[in-house]
Amino acid sequence: MLTEAQAWAALEAVPDPEVPVVSVVELGIVRELHCRPGGVTVVVTPTYSGCPATEVIGDTIRAALENAGAGEVRLQTRLDPAWTSDWIGEAAREKLRAYGIVPPSGKAAAGAAQPIRFVKRRLACPRCGSDDTERLSEFGSTACKSTWRCKACLEPFEYFKPI
Repeated sequence: MLTEAQAWAALEAVPDPEVPVVSVVELGIVRELHCRPGGVTVVVTPTYSGCPATEVIGDTIRAALENAGAGEVRLQTRLDPAWTSDWIGEAAREKLRAYGIVPPSGKAAAGAAQPIRFVKRRLACPRCGSDDTERLSEFGSTACKSTWRCKACLEPFEYFKPI
């Protein structure tokens, strides 16, 4: 039987298919893991309910655990509570920044009302650090990211939207 520590280690090595610099564990997609005789059950929450990578993530999780000797792998999708970018750990935020994606900032209090702000957002460029940036598109390579450009170094970058 695979131990819980071995199962978590196998999942830490499963990269997100859209942002391969971070694992599905680091993004908070893997919520729970339950080892049982003959197999493992993994509870996952996709970054949003329509995420096109959900099936690929599930297949990759299953393959990683089977290769580690887990036996039968059951995947359970949990949509409530919905995934939030608050589940991205600090180390993963730094990996995103180094990769050229500005991670979401701030922490949303669970169930708390979020104030509406009518201030132009300024993001620091992940390459040169300048905050002289502009949004080019609300949607980037995936629906969970937006596309920005630094006016100082002229490099485009993506912003992982807070959800």
